[in-house]
Amino acid sequence: MPEAFVSQQIVTPNAIRSGAVLVDNGRITAIVDAPFIPSGHRVIHCPGALLPGLVDSHIHINEPGRTEWEGFATATRAAAAGGYTTLIDMPLNCLPATTTIEALEAKRAAAQGQCLVDWAAWGGVSDHNADQIEPLARTGVRGFKCFLAEPGIDGFSRVDEPELNIALPHLARTGLPLLVHAELPEPLDRATRSLAGADWRRYETWLRSRPDEAEVEAIRLMIRLCREFRFHLHIVHLATAQALDDLRRAREEGLPISVETCPHYLHFAAEDIPDGSTLHKCAPPIRSAENREQLWETVREGVIDLIATDHSPCPPEMKRIEEGNFATAWGGIASISVALSIVWTGMRRRGFSLSDLARLMSQRPAQLAGLDGRKGVIAPGHDADFVLFTPDSDRIITAEQLHTRHPLSPYIGEHLYGTVTATYLRGNPVYEEGRVSESTLGHEIIG
Repeated sequence: MPEAFVSQQIVTPNAIRSGAVLVDNGRITAIVDAPFIPSGHRVIHCPGALLPGLVDSHIHINEPGRTEWEGFATATRAAAAGGYTTLIDMPLNCLPATTTIEALEAKRAAAQGQCLVDWAAWGGVSDHNADQIEPLARTGVRGFKCFLAEPGIDGFSRVDEPELNIALPHLARTGLPLLVHAELPEPLDRATRSLAGADWRRYETWLRSRPDEAEVEAIRLMIRLCREFRFHLHIVHLATAQALDDLRRAREEGLPISVETCPHYLHFAAEDIPDGSTLHKCAPPIRSAENREQLWETVREGVIDLIATDHSPCPPEMKRIEEGNFATAWGGIASISVALSIVWTGMRRRGFSLSDLARLMSQRPAQLAGLDGRKGVIAPGHDADFVLFTPDSDRIITAEQLHTRHPLSPYIGEHLYGTVTATYLRGNPVYEEGRVSESTLGHEIIG
């Protein structure tokens, strides 16, 4: 039976309006005023705001190979609880890394029958696999990821400029984006050598070991290569405001560059992170409060295109919580189930709208992954992926709200605004009022 989702706040690409979103066979057919719902539709009343299902273009699901960190079942469960209906999985942390056709097929086999929400895969540029780039593109990856510094994990290696010079012509021919972890190893090595004898329980030590300079120099290198090879460059998890002028100038030049930042860079500040709190460890690191506000202003300006989670969980022992050693702890923050509230909390304090929220966390990530004809907006012809969101509610985050394999996150105890009350995938409820569905309706989006 076709359905009508009725709300006073339907967040469409053009406006926030009241009315009904008509759905048939999992697709949106029309948006109408409530009195004009056709007969034969089952009416679903949606209190609060009706947002498009969120799209996370930066998540580490880790399966196959490291399912004990997080796998498709737990990652998509947490995603559904957080309002995400589509995940684009990073090529590393799983084993094998998604750098070959065989590895992609292994990932597809692992995902079968486990997913509550839809997913797609990024391929990897690593270990001189330039010959795999175009075959992977033809087989369905949405783009490619590389590291300029060591990733810090077995199975994926960094690339240098000579390797990029070989890989980028292949990438340019695909038309797909290259997602770059933009830190150069030389500034990192210099910083680490200068910290001989430092106390690695102090957050300040970790911060000094990953200087802004490493990001800035890496972004300048990638801008130069983008100018030479004319490929779509995407900078992942921008942490430093010092690179913003370079990015502005490059975009004014007309270079095809997009940029993301993450909830943790917009929420936390280095001055507030306690020593020994390895739950806050990530790379690049969370920087100063002043830096955070500059990132927010750049989100407003539009130089930062989207917000993605970089959800990167691990088993508890890898966070070295008791010893609090930033040198040995795993660097990654789990946030997929609470990211919408984190970002909205920051937005409501700074005068952003629900339309901004939908653009940054749904529409733009879908565009990056080439899914904008199907995902990311509430519009006819798109999948009926929705989030019912109550923007004025507030809550204290607890471990039970994370829904991940390991309930570890620096957001536990944080006071946040906005609550996901339900998530719908192609018109089907996958999360309602604190309960995650047992159905596994999610599948890979290839075309």
